Amino acid sequence: MDKNIGLYICTGCSIGESIDVEKLSNIAKNALRVPVVKSHFALCGKEGVELINNDIKNEGVNTVVIAACSPRIKYEEFDFPGCIVERAPLRELAVWMQDNKENAQLAAEDYVKMHVIKAQKGDLPEPYMMETVKTILVIGGGIAGMTAALQAADAGYQVFLVEKEPQLGGFANKLYKVVPTATGEYSEPLIVDSDISNTIKAVEGHPNIKVYKSAKVEKTDGQPGAYDVTISANGAEEVVKIGTIVLAAGWRPYDATKLEHLGYGVSKDVVTNIELEEIAKNNSGKIIRPSDGKEAKKVAFIQCAGQRDPNHLPYCSAMCCVTSLKQAKYVTQNKDATAMILYKDIRTPGRLEYYYKAAQNDPGVMMTKGEVTGVTKAENGNLYVEMENSLLGEKIKIEADLVVLATGIVPATVDDPILNLQYRQGPGLPDLELFDGFADSNFICFQYETRRTGVYAAGCVRQPMNMSEAQEDATGAALKAIQAAEHVAKGIAVHPRAWDMTYPDPFMQRCTACKRCTEECPFGAIDEDEKGTPFYKPGRCRRCATCMGACPERIVSFKDYHVDMIGSMMKNVSVPADDDKPRIIVLACENDAYPAIDTAALKQTKLDPSVRFIQLRCLGSTNLVWIADALSRGVDGMLLLGCKFGENYQCHFAKGSELANYRLGKVQETLGRLQLEAERVQMVQLAIDEYDNIPKIIGDFVERVKEIGPNPFKGF
Repeated sequence: MDKNIGLYICTGCSIGESIDVEKLSNIAKNALRVPVVKSHFALCGKEGVELINNDIKNEGVNTVVIAACSPRIKYEEFDFPGCIVERAPLRELAVWMQDNKENAQLAAEDYVKMHVIKAQKGDLPEPYMMETVKTILVIGGGIAGMTAALQAADAGYQVFLVEKEPQLGGFANKLYKVVPTATGEYSEPLIVDSDISNTIKAVEGHPNIKVYKSAKVEKTDGQPGAYDVTISANGAEEVVKIGTIVLAAGWRPYDATKLEHLGYGVSKDVVTNIELEEIAKNNSGKIIRPSDGKEAKKVAFIQCAGQRDPNHLPYCSAMCCVTSLKQAKYVTQNKDATAMILYKDIRTPGRLEYYYKAAQNDPGVMMTKGEVTGVTKAENGNLYVEMENSLLGEKIKIEADLVVLATGIVPATVDDPILNLQYRQGPGLPDLELFDGFADSNFICFQYETRRTGVYAAGCVRQPMNMSEAQEDATGAALKAIQAAEHVAKGIAVHPRAWDMTYPDPFMQRCTACKRCTEECPFGAIDEDEKGTPFYKPGRCRRCATCMGACPERIVSFKDYHVDMIGSMMKNVSVPADDDKPRIIVLACENDAYPAIDTAALKQTKLDPSVRFIQLRCLGSTNLVWIADALSRGVDGMLLLGCKFGENYQCHFAKGSELANYRLGKVQETLGRLQLEAERVQMVQLAIDEYDNIPKIIGDFVERVKEIGPNPFKGF
């Protein structure tokens, strides 16, 4: 594309009062060879937009550089279809964050140079188009899977539903009664019939849903919009074309045989909460002791049985407390019976708190907090539940004729990949290391999203939840699956860069098959052929450019984002000859760090004038050559600001900032070759709401660079 660049400088929002616009214009015309340079007091207003549109129409401008406010705002006003549009944030970074006009002018000149060069180096994005389908595969025929299937089918999409059991319904089929979903206070803890049979009828009778029962997914090949999924059912195999996938495979109870200290397997009268549902359902609501067939009159419920326990399940299963409250009602339907709930804590979020309060007022229900240490046999054939540190005393024994263990939820994906993906990085979804088996669904930023593009987790494969929550979860996952199918059909990315039409375009002639890109891609977007040469599946790509940062040969690029582009921006940052004035380049992630910087600017926060910011898609895209080139040119220090990584606060691209941190561990060697101190390069994790920390982070780093001294390459 032959570029005709137009630079448009806004003089509003204090920009014209703080910088010399004429000097800035002359630099653009003479040093940068920009043919069209104009200014306006309000570029985002009607007249300003018309000014740019007239130049596009009459002057042939096809590359627009807006030197005004942050690229995170006014993006609708500055949308010029068919043109490259680049934004230089003079207001925030050159005016609001500088303490005087001299510093504001120098910063403005740098930011205009950088963003004009970025526009010069970029190209107009083109969508990645391929032949796609918009069908949706739902794996799992429980309440979550059926809800997802119905939501997608009602929206007009063809759905294929795969269930491993001979019938739909999942664990809901085993329930005697359920907790009512109506809001408001309860006069007593109610139990109602499940309507699971109606949901099953709706699914099996829907014209847009094809159901496979006693079935499993044997293989999932391809990419979003063009998956080839092999389904085996009733001894036959069928390959179906799939656009996107909802994984709602459900859960299984924790293995109670591991809880021998609680009496399971030692006495027949120690059962799990799921087994109690079967007892109640098979006996029309009566709670019968397995050992002798007599009706239980004193039933002890042990909460968190093997849960919130580092030796078993470290997490809370979310549904057990309300399940025990419901099952206590089964017991107290016999007015002579007593239900005893022994808990670490009672957790009934939202409107379920009313259900808890109603159970507290039931005279047949006794609740006490404590730590259950064991279950032993009593001489009369009953059981003793032993507790410590309870509300009833330091050490007590409670006699019961039946003990119920709230064993909790284990996702069905544990030890079973289910999807059987034909991906280099493995057949299953990456899961959370701390909570083995639950899909890594980026719970903070993009719920339902997994690290396999086009695959959305719903229900208890994503996190523990009750039936009502699973239905809501399934609706969200179905909507995201629909959105992804639509985006892939248009050749654009899914979240978080849901507008992005670019895709990686590697120059494979220089590829050394080092495998760094295939290993580091957080989303499994790169496979390898039989010779070990990587090849891309762009439909899987989230456009984070982690592969670009990983590649030592620098062969991966995007139309509007590549190694040479960012490197050229850095090389054109002014480096003061005065040793007392350092120059610091800050690489900031567009998802957390840059918005935090914007917020700090909005608060008129002043920063050290030595700093220049460059926005990156993700710190995972950081190529170490940028650091070497910038420091060899005389830049005194580089600071990388990225998302907090780890499972308690997740990077938007899952592993981006973590990979950048890993790579920086290798920068010591690079700096050693340049005979520079490793402390000149640092990385700091920054959450989007930690904007108040930015002055200290920047200030401390600048002071440390001053202590180290000026870069010896300065002036060369």
